This record gives sequence, structure tokens and C-alpha cells, in this order.
Amino acid sequence: MEDDKKGGGRGTSRRRFLATLASGATTVAATGALAQTGANGAARPKNLPPNVPDWSKVLGDGVAAHPYGTPSKFEKTVVRRDVEWLTASRESSVNFTPIYALDGIITPNGLCFERHHGGAAEINPADHRLMIHGLVEKPLVFSMGDILRMPRTNRVYFLECAANSGMEWRGSQLNGCQFTHGMVHNVMYTGVPLKVILEEAGVKPQGKWILAEGADASGMTRSIPIEKALGDCLVAFKMNGEALRTEQGYPLRLVVPGWEGNLWVKWLRRIEVGDKPWYTHEETSKYTTLMADGRSRKFTFFMDAKSVVTSPSPEMPLLAKGRNVLSGIAWSGRGKVTRVDV
Repeated sequence: MEDDKKGGGRGTSRRRFLATLASGATTVAATGALAQTGANGAARPKNLPPNVPDWSKVLGDGVAAHPYGTPSKFEKTVVRRDVEWLTASRESSVNFTPIYALDGIITPNGLCFERHHGGAAEINPADHRLMIHGLVEKPLVFSMGDILRMPRTNRVYFLECAANSGMEWRGSQLNGCQFTHGMVHNVMYTGVPLKVILEEAGVKPQGKWILAEGADASGMTRSIPIEKALGDCLVAFKMNGEALRTEQGYPLRLVVPGWEGNLWVKWLRRIEVGDKPWYTHEETSKYTTLMADGRSRKFTFFMDAKSVVTSPSPEMPLLAKGRNVLSGIAWSGRGKVTRVDV
């Protein structure tokens, strides 16, 4: 558990986690306390007024010390975290956004949760292509250079894993909003409307669905109705103004606003237009909804309204009497959130 407190990036094993619960503390609660008081806990009197603090007595790093900016070392506990016992392997697993530590609605790129089916693919954009084929007038293959020269737009969207808040479906399994609601992030995407690409290929009248395929080792594929594909979907190459991170689908991913995160195919390499859904392995073995009568709903697309209080929370406990911060987030795949009752 000590590695977790130090932000070492290790997950939490079930045995270690339960042992810590028995002792009356949790990793996430300890992490939250550190986030509020600083990585070293209590303040050091020698650095408090009227004394001159240590950092005012020496020169700091020069402008070339960190070519790519990183958070302060005193924020090292604010990281994505996974749960070792949750899945059989980390190549097909998930980690969680530290939503308790964030303010506003934009998630920093380095804290956006990850969900992989075959690990994160490391792709050279010079070798990457996007193929459009099937029920189209003109099959096309685009290089990244082609994509970057097409009309682009910027849009802010949330992405949520279909299993988000699943830790509470059968009673709380982990004590902390990072683990119960942390499979969500919200960023500004830059990309080409999928409609522009499909119209260039020319969708035939019998084209009713598309199949999006990723270039990762799992060959992740999902069927999407043509109405959605020609609606607000994007083929994105940037997030929050910079290139997609490797774990977020670099160099190209599909953005499917308001719908389940598994449809947002990463490392996008192929889009096929067809007259019916494909019922691929992933969308039949995982992403169906079991109904009360024993049948399964074939497709569940929309992410419905959801909300969570992030402060106070197990990670951000109330440490002092008097004035405190009450905060949280709410989102919906069916339109704008107009009111939140507390």
C-alpha cells in the first residue's frame, strides 16, 4: 500500500486493500488527505511567515529543464489508478480518473482514464492509414497527411465507459469516487466530422450501418447506425489542443458523443459501410444488456444522466471545521444537464 501512497502507479490488490480496510484506513482516503495538505503533510514552521522559505534562497530550474511540462512533485499522488484484481490482465483492463482532485469540466490529458482490450498500440503516423470501403461509391484510403488537410472542428465531449459506477452495482466494493465513478473524462477534441469523410466516399442508399475497426492487437470493432455516423461523430487527432496520447488512440480515434465509450474506437484504421450490424465478438460477448426476462438487448448506445459528489468524498474528507468546498460533476448523453439536486 505504501507504493500507492507515494503515487508509484501500482494498482491495489484485493488482499492488500481489504487488509488496509481492516486497519481502519484506505489508500484513497490517505491519498485525498495528501492532496489537501501537501505531499509532506503538515507545514514546516521554518518556511512560514515571517521566515524566508527555502525556495526563495536558491535559483530554480532554467527554461530548458523540462521541455514538456509536468505537474509539481507535490502533486504526485494525483494519478490514474487501477485495481489489480479487477481483470485478468492489464492489457485488457481499465484505470480510473482521479475526479476527486479536479476542478472545472476539462480533464487533463495525462489523467484521462484508459480502457484497453489488447494494450495501447504504439503507431507511427507515417505508416497509419484510414480505409473507407463497403457500400460506398468510391473506396478510399487516407494518410494522416490527408486527414490533417481536411476541414476540422473543435468540440468538447465527455467519454464514459459503459461500466462506470459498476463498482456500486452490487454494493460498494471500493471506497472512493475515483474507483466508483472514475471511468469518465471530458476533453476538447479536434478532428474531421465523419460525415465529411463518408460523403467524400459516397454512401450508397442501402448503407445503414458502419463498422469501425481499431489497429490495436484486439482488432476492436463496433457497429454504429449510419444516422449517428452522419450526425455528430468526429475522426479526432487531437485532445485539449495537442496530439492524442498513445493510450487515447494516437494518431486517430473515433468520437461518438453521448454514446458508450466502447464505440469510440481508438487507433482507428478502417470504416466499412454495410446494410446491417456485424455482431462482432466485442459487441456480442461484452456490450449487450441482460434484461429481467433473461433476454439480452442487442445494442445499448446512450449514456444516461449520472452525477457524483467529489468533495467531500473518501479521498477528500473534511479536515477542518468551518468553511469547506462542496463540489461534484454531472453529465448526460441525452442532452444538457439543466439542474442538479443536492
